[in-house]
Amino acid sequence: MGYIERPRRIVGPAQDPRATGTGLEPAPAAAGGGRVPGPVADRLKDRSRELLEAVSGFDAGLDDAARRRLADWIRDHYESEHPGAPVGFLARCHLGPPYVDHVLDLFGAIVTHYTPRDTLPDPYGGARMLVRNPGYAYVEVYSDGLVLPVLAGGCVVRPTGTHAGGAA
Repeated sequence: MGYIERPRRIVGPAQDPRATGTGLEPAPAAAGGGRVPGPVADRLKDRSRELLEAVSGFDAGLDDAARRRLADWIRDHYESEHPGAPVGFLARCHLGPPYVDHVLDLFGAIVTHYTPRDTLPDPYGGARMLVRNPGYAYVEVYSDGLVLPVLAGGCVVRPTGTHAGGAA
């Protein structure tokens, strides 16, 4: 029997991600235009074009040494720009069937590809439905359970139920 992909539910429309009412708005600032208080605040800053390109580069079939260098660069970038690097990322896989998504573990610089029937390991399972949204470039997964979707333009979206002090 061949691979048959079931229709997927789209979480939000694939429109301009900065438009209002799409369900894909960047994380809001605190009242009065100030920063969002708490440890999540710096995680909500926009992601740079270089970072977006680096994360997307992991699906390009890099050798182990190149993958390690790229993972080190990404981790260093997070530590300097967004204190508290994620443990990894979940993104749509572009290898084609039967794969639909892949996990990038930053600490092991390992990319693992998954089919629709595979169960993702913790802490990545909670991000799987988010990454199916075509508006998201990838989803950051943190050791404290926080998952932050990143839009293709670099804006970070605060998931419903997340408050200023941390994960829901």
